[in-house]
Amino acid sequence: MRSAAFTLLELLVVMAIIAALIALLLPVFRSVKLQGQATQSSNNLRQLVAANIAYANDHECYVPADDISNNRRWCGARTSATGTYDPTKGYLAPYLGQSRMITPDPLFTTMLHGSKSFENGAGGYGYNEVYIGGTPVWSYNADGSRVSAHPLAIQRPALTVMFATTAYAMPGGVQEYPFCEPPFWDFGDGPMGSRPSPSVHFRFNNMAIVGWCDGHISMERKVARDLGEDPNGGNADAQNLGWFGPDAENGYWNPNRSFANSPGN
Repeated sequence: MRSAAFTLLELLVVMAIIAALIALLLPVFRSVKLQGQATQSSNNLRQLVAANIAYANDHECYVPADDISNNRRWCGARTSATGTYDPTKGYLAPYLGQSRMITPDPLFTTMLHGSKSFENGAGGYGYNEVYIGGTPVWSYNADGSRVSAHPLAIQRPALTVMFATTAYAMPGGVQEYPFCEPPFWDFGDGPMGSRPSPSVHFRFNNMAIVGWCDGHISMERKVARDLGEDPNGGNADAQNLGWFGPDAENGYWNPNRSFANSPGN
């Protein structure tokens, strides 16, 4: 007896079915992968918040955002203004385990534009340096570190941002940025009418991951508003950068906002 064989038409039908199945399953695979990356990023932020709380327990203040020379920051340090940041020498490094480094956001590492950022080491996360890692008046300690907030000064820690997923828009993409900028500039006299370049990065299906001062982690959606100017020529809106929550008194960033303008009340 002659053995049966597929005809060319049958092979084409099978290939078409396989292609259709792949097309149907690819979005599922992408969604599962993105969910895994979001879970890892949330865990990274949870560890950052816990490290900063541990720092505050030891020092009676949160980790300084930077120093007066701008050569040491919460996430790394360099020896000169043109040097490369060492991520194991930041103020928070002793609280980050044996590596002394921040675990990078797995999705952000695939999105970096170019081989280098302005500074490396923050892993795709930014610190609320205006109100937690510092104060709007920009005062400094005797050792040159910025005066940061005391935990007891945070009236509503569950409604005050500590860290978030961040980036900085550059022509053609994004680079790393270690600060989570509030909706408006504040230099000590309250929020002004002008905005900084937005740095909160809504990279997980238009959601940003946020670590709050009470330790919890959430995903927040961008709220449409006018964006600040980008002096480096990037397109913040195209790169999904912006802010979440209300604007009043700098919203979730400002722990000293009035009760009437406090989000969640």
